[in-house]
Amino acid sequence: MIMIVAIHQPQFMPWLGYFDKIDKADVFCFLDNVQYKKNEWQNRNRLKTAQGKQWLTVPVRFRFPQTIYEVEINNNEKWRRKHLQALHTNYRKVSYFNSYFGVFEDIYSREWRNLSDLNIYTTLQLMAALGLEQTQTVRASELTLSDEPTQRLIDICHVHGGDVYLAGEGGASYMAMERFEGSGIDVVFQEFRHPSYDQLYGTFISHLSVVDLLFCCGPESLEILRRQNPPMMRQRGR
Repeated sequence: MIMIVAIHQPQFMPWLGYFDKIDKADVFCFLDNVQYKKNEWQNRNRLKTAQGKQWLTVPVRFRFPQTIYEVEINNNEKWRRKHLQALHTNYRKVSYFNSYFGVFEDIYSREWRNLSDLNIYTTLQLMAALGLEQTQTVRASELTLSDEPTQRLIDICHVHGGDVYLAGEGGASYMAMERFEGSGIDVVFQEFRHPSYDQLYGTFISHLSVVDLLFCCGPESLEILRRQNPPMMRQRGR
């Protein structure tokens, strides 16, 4: 049986493509031991509002060159209350608001110090809401790995008996592909096609947090995600 491993930095309330990777993998590794990048997706994501896109941003205390798991949240700002209010204001009228709002009440009721802990916990809760509990998850910071970027990916695959590494669409631009030769690991690149679905507030907007899909489509969310992105290796029994 083929073992598929996917690896990605822990992101905040990720978009649909992130969960497509999780859905296609047997093991998903949160790559939390690489350098944190400002103004990307590790501490923020977007919702849809009547005025268009709105950012939800987690304020952080970052000192270069900290890794993701070292970055602390700036709790001097009242970000949890603001986020919860934004979710309530913008999604309270959708069909599945009451079905999922409790998930976010739980997330925001907790005291968070570390960004990666918040991101990973939130992703696990969203996986459960989508029905993706079958994918095993692990943190890279808990493993003994090479410091060389491509070898680190290979090491993660080997630790989990991976036969296939599911890379992002642009993975070839930053990986040393020759290192995979002779490793026993095949590299497959994700080809995500973004589905459309019924949203509030007019014209469809893509590339939002998966939160938007869940609130709008509820238990049909995973089916919608898979409609154009069927799981790999169906012989695994999915």
